[in-house]
Amino acid sequence: MAQKGVQLDRETFSCSICLDLLKDPVTTSCGHSYCMKCIKAHWDGEDEKEIHSCPQCRQSFTPRPVLLKNTMLAALVEELKKTGLQAAPADLCYAGAEDVACDVCTGRKLRACKSCLVCLISYCEKHLQPHYELHAFKKHKLVEPSKKLQENICSRHDEVMKMFCRTDQQCICYLCSVDEHKGHDTVSAAAERTERQRELEGSRLNIQQRIQDGEKEVKLLQQEVEAVNGSAEKAVEDSEKMFTELIRLMEKRSSDVKQQLRSQQKREVSGVRELQEKLEQEISELKRRDAELKLLSLTEDHNQFLLSYPSSLPALSEATHSSSTNIRPLSYFEDVTAALSAVRDKLQDVLREEWTNVSPTEVDVLLSAAEPTTRAGFLKYSQEITLDPNTAHTRLVLSEGRRKATYMEQHQSYSRHPDRFTNYPQVLSRESLTGRCYWEVEWRGGGVYVAVTYKNISRAGWGYESLFGNNDKSWALICDQNSYTFRYNRIKTPVSGPRSSRVGVYLDHRAGILSFYSVSETMTLLHRVQTTFTQPLHAGVWVYNVGATAEFCKLK
Repeated sequence: MAQKGVQLDRETFSCSICLDLLKDPVTTSCGHSYCMKCIKAHWDGEDEKEIHSCPQCRQSFTPRPVLLKNTMLAALVEELKKTGLQAAPADLCYAGAEDVACDVCTGRKLRACKSCLVCLISYCEKHLQPHYELHAFKKHKLVEPSKKLQENICSRHDEVMKMFCRTDQQCICYLCSVDEHKGHDTVSAAAERTERQRELEGSRLNIQQRIQDGEKEVKLLQQEVEAVNGSAEKAVEDSEKMFTELIRLMEKRSSDVKQQLRSQQKREVSGVRELQEKLEQEISELKRRDAELKLLSLTEDHNQFLLSYPSSLPALSEATHSSSTNIRPLSYFEDVTAALSAVRDKLQDVLREEWTNVSPTEVDVLLSAAEPTTRAGFLKYSQEITLDPNTAHTRLVLSEGRRKATYMEQHQSYSRHPDRFTNYPQVLSRESLTGRCYWEVEWRGGGVYVAVTYKNISRAGWGYESLFGNNDKSWALICDQNSYTFRYNRIKTPVSGPRSSRVGVYLDHRAGILSFYSVSETMTLLHRVQTTFTQPLHAGVWVYNVGATAEFCKLK
């Protein structure tokens, strides 16, 4: 109760112009008191009118009154100051440079607590009270304080913009709708806000799903790292045991193999870490985007929402992570362990005599998994391939089992999809390919590319970025009636070999080997690629002659 009394005294002895405690107080004939400097500055602005008025009750004075200091009031103010009260009351929140100021306050303005979209004025708590108390203000729309209220006014007609022109995608007033926007598709700003709000919520749901998928993928990638490390550790342990059996002659070779394993481990972990970092960056960006959209969705001012909306929903980039991550515990270095075991068994008796004749290259070959030499050997790694209809160009028709693609003269009525090739008649497999894989493609009619590619190859435009074999993301064997040609990164390499309507493709992803074979009664190597694959691959075909077909064979 005592504190309330202090508050009343504080307000009683404050100047209504500067809202501070009175300095050199003077009192007008109507009984109101002001700082001498404040009232003089106020009347100086009215000198041109030759009528001077009280800022509080608006009583006019003619001529301008000559005011003298109210000594009694000044003494009371000085007494208040001695009691410890500050000149600027702590509970009055004055507007700073970054705040929205009350448009009604005179002198030093208080910070606004609400803005009215009908009055287009911002109010402090005191001046806002009529909006709560008077029936005439009940339908006014109050929002959080805004410095952009004038942007709601039509610059042409000086009217509040309460409508939205969908034809021109802009906010307009009623007069605009019957003037330069006559005949356009116009709705109320509130109706358009409702429609855009639904779109915004859909985008947020999409982003949130992307975040969840990305976080799951990061966990899988972490398991991948653990699998690589665990597999490497086991391989190192096994290799040390085997080289111990070969006594002192194998000790140096043990160190060599260990170094190779560590190098491979580093490459594997580095690749996974890189993808993991990209995913974490994408998740961070998606969370930032979601926060921005959330803030926009909470905007109460329809016009501000619509003005900000077009720049708030840029198209989302394609997700970095693959559709799935295959965890292969302890499988990364099994081939090394098996090869070393064979070396130990076969060469233990002769290594002492013939070691000097074995070059490092030959040792590397022994430590690598040998490529099969017979079709039966390749079939052990056969991979079932089906085509993804969402990637198929509109002039390709897929068979019922989605193994065969046929080039048609007429475009098909496929639905729009971001994964679809828009210009070149190409299609990708649904399956991502890692490890060792083998498949065969039966082609008819000529004009067929048998390809492998990273999933992030471009899907649109006539440029080389989306054409198999014409960029650094895809490799292709071109099959014509009279010749074969291999193409990578726009470089063509003529290929010789027996003509066959069936092409076999062998992939050893970890070893970086990609081989194309002519398949008939025997298998003949047409072309082999030795490189480093940095992402999972997808099989693909490009069929560009009317009636030509490419079919992924079902292997037994």
